[in-house]
Amino acid sequence: MNKPNELFVKMVIDAWSNEINATNALLKKFADEQLMREVSPSRNRGMYLLGHLTAVHDRMLPLLRFQDALHPELDKPFLDEADKAVADLPSVAQLRAQWKEVNDALMDHIARLPAAEWFTRHANISEGDFPKEPHRNRLNVLLSRMSHLAYHRGQLVLLSENV
Repeated sequence: MNKPNELFVKMVIDAWSNEINATNALLKKFADEQLMREVSPSRNRGMYLLGHLTAVHDRMLPLLRFQDALHPELDKPFLDEADKAVADLPSVAQLRAQWKEVNDALMDHIARLPAAEWFTRHANISEGDFPKEPHRNRLNVLLSRMSHLAYHRGQLVLLSENV
């Protein structure tokens, strides 16, 4: 692997870590009751966004070919359904613990993956199709999920402004 690619991978991983840290800092500011509120009228609740982000990051574990998802039970209420469509949801405290568990596992794998491996295929593209679409690699998944995280963190900020 050449040095520019190693540098680029380090830059992306550092940016990912910064996004996670910023989200963690924001979540620490909120009491569990605040996360039960909608970010704006008729919009998602903070706890739904936390569950959604946790489920998305959990799905990254198999997508990046690291391991099986830790909490596949989060898919239905937070990926397949809209907020308030599922009555039986985990508590905010449980979601906070799952958020930490998933992101700790993800970061452990991310930190150990050699730079060259970031440019290999993710799990949703076959080995045969990957040479035709080499941009469908693991690093691109991390970049796209980083944007996703930043978008939803922006929504969560609204909880602190709507006090």
